[in-house]
Amino acid sequence: MAATAPTTPGTFLLLPITMDEKTKDVTAHTHSDPALDRELEALNALHRALKQPGITDGVPPPPVPVHPQRTAMIEKMRNTGNAAFRKQDYKGAIDMYSHAILMALTRPGWEPAPLLRDELQQLYSNRAQAYIGMSSWPEGLADACCSIDFKKAGNQKAHWRKCKCLKEMGRLEEARDGLEYGLEFGSDPELSNMLKEVREMLERRK
Repeated sequence: MAATAPTTPGTFLLLPITMDEKTKDVTAHTHSDPALDRELEALNALHRALKQPGITDGVPPPPVPVHPQRTAMIEKMRNTGNAAFRKQDYKGAIDMYSHAILMALTRPGWEPAPLLRDELQQLYSNRAQAYIGMSSWPEGLADACCSIDFKKAGNQKAHWRKCKCLKEMGRLEEARDGLEYGLEFGSDPELSNMLKEVREMLERRK
């Protein structure tokens, strides 16, 4: 088999590609091109999705179906993570949330995007809180920001967790700005209290 990779405008380079006999993954071993690698990875991911249980003869189901077993497993892992968090087993909680995030991220592309966003905003926010429990501020900040990216309004816990990490890292100006931004989506006593605290800390720093 062969593939074409762009070189200069109007010119293409013919490249040999190989297919794994077992997995049927397609790769181009003799050429390193990020654009070609991305295209082949997308092709392989689609092929793997079409081999999942419930798919007949490689034909995806009608639009908007949700695999109930995957949804149930994600919810079960989230609940197990919550139980571990309540016991202050933060590492165990992080492991469960991480498994659930990976399972959500590998949902087939034909499943509804709002479902994926709702799952991920909650899971990232929960994992951020577990990182906060371990005083792992950079990791907590990254997860809280991911949660906010998926859902800004009605996600005040994630805004608080983001700014808690910023405050503990000494990034007070960013924490203040983040708190003010979070309050744009609705009043929240915890955000307001932290904002007052951060402003006082900034005044003392002057």
